[in-house]
Amino acid sequence: MKVSDILRVKGSTLFTVQPEQALGEATTTMADHDIGSLVVMEHGDLVGMLTFREVIQGLVRNGGSVENLTVRTVMDDHPLTCTPETEIDEVRRMMLNRHARYMPVMTHKTLMGVISFYDVAKAVVDGQDFENRMLKAYIRDWPVEEGAGQERQALL
Repeated sequence: MKVSDILRVKGSTLFTVQPEQALGEATTTMADHDIGSLVVMEHGDLVGMLTFREVIQGLVRNGGSVENLTVRTVMDDHPLTCTPETEIDEVRRMMLNRHARYMPVMTHKTLMGVISFYDVAKAVVDGQDFENRMLKAYIRDWPVEEGAGQERQALL
């Protein structure tokens, strides 16, 4: 399974913010849309990620206030990225190693979407559920060899 499979199911809605935007505005956007991250774009290029983790760290450093803070002052300016062709198992390893909950998906310099650790976990569970259903159907329809059914019947 690849990242493109997740994006196909998830849809194409993206929320971005500029680095000089007030952090208060960015957190309002996150709250209004019930999202945990914003992609930080400047002049059409990805320059960072803003997640609730960076917001909380910024709040702590600033005495609990977003006053005078911009997105640039708290964003992760070296976010992990992947491509639509990246395998889900590789994304899972990357996210676990960096404790990342969100990852921008890029094709060259074009932002294709953002996937979350939840998206990855759901894709893995859904894939396993499908595989389990297929295996159970295969076992249920297992062909009986000639004579094997008679031997089994004799044992009963």
